[in-house]
Amino acid sequence: MKLPENPLLDIALTHSSWANERGQQEYNERLEFLGDAVLGLLVGEYLYERHPESDEGELSRWRAMLICEENLAIWANELKLGERLRLGKGEEVAGGRTRPSILADAFEAVLAAIYLNQGLEKTRKFMLGFLPKSVAALEQGQGRLDYKTMLQEEVQRRGSKVRYCLEDQSGPDHAKLFEVSAWINGELWGRGKGRSKKEAEQGAAGEALNKIAGR
Repeated sequence: MKLPENPLLDIALTHSSWANERGQQEYNERLEFLGDAVLGLLVGEYLYERHPESDEGELSRWRAMLICEENLAIWANELKLGERLRLGKGEEVAGGRTRPSILADAFEAVLAAIYLNQGLEKTRKFMLGFLPKSVAALEQGQGRLDYKTMLQEEVQRRGSKVRYCLEDQSGPDHAKLFEVSAWINGELWGRGKGRSKKEAEQGAAGEALNKIAGR
């Protein structure tokens, strides 16, 4: 899935560490604030319309799982936001490009940028690139979003097999970074990075699911 052209994207992808090093005023925290509100609205609206039988408590639990830091970081990885972040030198060295909190904040900031530049309807359409498969995971009765299981079920329906390969691991023992690829019938379908092999595999599976869906 590609990001739409947007003049606010540079700010949305600018971390405070980058701005502070250069004495700049603009970075993504204000956009993150707005994006959090827009995200809550669109996720709540989607769940409300999709599940008219669910009460407030159930809808709130589902929304909390969908907008949790871990899931937003996975969505950010599907957009390859980590590669485009503007980080200060210290944050760069500390592995900020793969830090879930930074990725989640960047996703919210990007969402706000789309909302401000293109309006609510375009933002809603953008979120439909993520919500259907994520909500489907919850509907399957999982306590958390599990892209690996979803991908496994999808490839089995197609008579195929998925295999994960550890491509690289770097960093000190207390802050390892893993890169994993997902292969279906010998063809590369997704890549993911994370602080554990499990997290990296989830990212790779999420990217593969997006490709399968034609995004």
